[in-house]
Amino acid sequence: MDNHVFAAVLAAALLHAGWNSVVKLGLDRGATVLLLAVVQAVIALPILPFVSQPAPQAWLWIGAAAALHVGYKLFLVQAYAHADLSQAYPLARGTAPLIVTVFSFAFLGVSFAPSALVAILAISVGIVAMAVKGGAGRKMGGKALFYAIGTAGFTASYTLVDGIGARVAGTSSGFILWMVVGDAAGMIAYAAWARGQGAFSAMAPAWKTGIAAGAMSLGSYWIAVWAFTQAPIALVAALRESSILFAVIIAALILREPVSGWRWVSVGAIACGVMIMKA
Repeated sequence: MDNHVFAAVLAAALLHAGWNSVVKLGLDRGATVLLLAVVQAVIALPILPFVSQPAPQAWLWIGAAAALHVGYKLFLVQAYAHADLSQAYPLARGTAPLIVTVFSFAFLGVSFAPSALVAILAISVGIVAMAVKGGAGRKMGGKALFYAIGTAGFTASYTLVDGIGARVAGTSSGFILWMVVGDAAGMIAYAAWARGQGAFSAMAPAWKTGIAAGAMSLGSYWIAVWAFTQAPIALVAALRESSILFAVIIAALILREPVSGWRWVSVGAIACGVMIMKA
């Protein structure tokens, strides 16, 4: 991976950790993911006329990506409803790069250097390890595992579809901006069907914070989709998950939240994976 791509993906990971830290909105999780989707679309729409438009054959990829992002959000909300965030999030995010790596090797003909495989494994194991002692001892039940693993499946799927789709589109910017518009349309349609007007009124108290979080979220994934066109998708996917490393550092140093020794061991494994990937 070239130095500028490596640095850009780390910046995207920092933005991802940043918007997750900002999102202390006081909303229910359904309203939170709806607000983020709407904010991203509102930012994307006025930019669209100024970027290259996707190739015609990319529209099916854009539609599929938007649907997968909607599914990811809905499964993530359910995972959080049945398990602690500190368990569900690492399990969902940490296993996704492994799925992407296996798929890339088996079906896309991508070969990986041994050091790259070690780096991906170290990052993924470090992330998943955070789930082992997460949640203050609360064990994950069957539903929690189903939704967490389902979320990982959606994460891996949209990563692959976004990476391949952006290459087919010939423009990462056109692809990601149209995708977030489709994602927002899907989330709005689902929210209107499932919760009615209440889904939208629930967003009002946190719209200012939502703008900042939505902008960072869009910027983070915009960079990631561009990186998918510059380097192997599996490497970018794994490196992007180093956002959890930044999230723990932000929690400890800025938010002054307690971080256990186990979490620091996990962070060390992730950091080692990042260094191996760059070596």
